[in-house]
Amino acid sequence: MASVVEHSEGKLKITREVDGGLEDISVGLPAVISADLRLNEPRYATLPNIMKAKKKKIEKMSPEDLGVDVTPRLKVLKVVDPPVREAGDKVPDVSTLMDKLKEKGHI
Repeated sequence: MASVVEHSEGKLKITREVDGGLEDISVGLPAVISADLRLNEPRYATLPNIMKAKKKKIEKMSPEDLGVDVTPRLKVLKVVDPPVREAGDKVPDVSTLMDKLKEKGHI
């Protein structure tokens, strides 16, 4: 798990936690990295910033403003309910179950 990642000259210098402490390794790009919780520290919103955000006006946009075509491209031909399932039978033992399955042709 990577706890520190630094990019330089097309390589990544990674500090990772191992059983004996911390280990520094260098890998070439492209690379897949598994991140530790300490890699990023979240920014917590402060009360003044929350109050400013409440007052800020949210601009409403339509799809046309963004140049997006939202006309439907699919046509519903028909809608049919699934068939109703028959009620099941309760059987007292396994031999009766086997007989019923053979009778219906499932075995």
